[in-house]
Amino acid sequence: MSNILCIGAGYVGGPTMTAIARYCPEHKITVVDINEERIRRWNSEDLPIYEPGLDEWVRETRGKNLFFSTSIHQSIAEADIIFVSVNTPTKMFGQGAGRAADLQYWEKTARDILTHARQPEVVVVEKSTLPVRTAQAMARILDSGDSKTHFEVVSNPEFLAEGTAIQDLENPDRVLIGGRESEEGSRAAETVAKLYAHWVPEERILLTNVWSSELAKLVANAMLAQRISSINSISALCEKTEADIGQIAKAIGMDSRIGPKFLQTSIGFGGSCFRKDILHLAYLCEYYGLPEVSDYWESVVRINEWQTERFFQNHSIALVTQWQEYRELDFQRIHDEMVKPAFMFDGRNHLDPQSLHQIGFNVFPLGKKPLLHL
Repeated sequence: MSNILCIGAGYVGGPTMTAIARYCPEHKITVVDINEERIRRWNSEDLPIYEPGLDEWVRETRGKNLFFSTSIHQSIAEADIIFVSVNTPTKMFGQGAGRAADLQYWEKTARDILTHARQPEVVVVEKSTLPVRTAQAMARILDSGDSKTHFEVVSNPEFLAEGTAIQDLENPDRVLIGGRESEEGSRAAETVAKLYAHWVPEERILLTNVWSSELAKLVANAMLAQRISSINSISALCEKTEADIGQIAKAIGMDSRIGPKFLQTSIGFGGSCFRKDILHLAYLCEYYGLPEVSDYWESVVRINEWQTERFFQNHSIALVTQWQEYRELDFQRIHDEMVKPAFMFDGRNHLDPQSLHQIGFNVFPLGKKPLLHL
């Protein structure tokens, strides 16, 4: 039995540790956070985040081998494996402001681990999205004191999407684990891999060096965001030429070299990762003397911002999410209560434009010909 600790009870740490607790019942899993209210909610029936299926997993494991606590120092002292899942926002000041990652919380966590770890060997797992070669900086901190603990730093980036986190954890495309290219580093990576091997097929567990693992996370998000920005840029051209973005996306998505995923037009990518990670990647490219590469990735962000501004130049009804509930609204009643002419801007192409037009709306789907009563 291992004592597994996760520092950070947010969107990544909470669900990931719940999955490990569910599939690794022989291990004790503790999730800690400095936010007392967040921990209180993890221990209640009102969880701090919503993901379909998460409630059931938490109820199944909480109090058995899954625990939520604010006792950070004590939990570090007892831990054999420590996942670090703290926030790494974009820097707001100093070198790299607006683009580079702010590692102040991560650095404080590393120093807390150095001060309070007591086990002979501790595997520290980077779960936060971090710039490449951050593991080296963490190892430098962990090796800076006179601790009797031997630390190994492993990179294990998350690939969760909002709304499908439980599905992504239960049936991941891949689990990426990066360790130092040494006997100790390989052993630490294998230790983490054995946890996931409880439910993830061996061929989906990818072992790499730590630098490849760190960079792969940023590049994966950048590639996905690039597809969104690309299809959104074409949606504007469709509106000018009366081509249909849905038909175009289907046609190019049937090309096996391209594929259909992330070709749905929208008002732009949101969430907490894509913009932040692309800017981190662009800053890294600039830092290492690759300004042309940096400019390329920043252009993906600029297209995204342009798409959002273009959509919101219109202040009518604007749909910006694909939740099923919005398909079931009483649009006739909504139309009756609006100032005329009534405009509906569908930022996700989620609604039936013909039925809305029949009600009386002037309908503006993205990348398609508008349906007007003017």
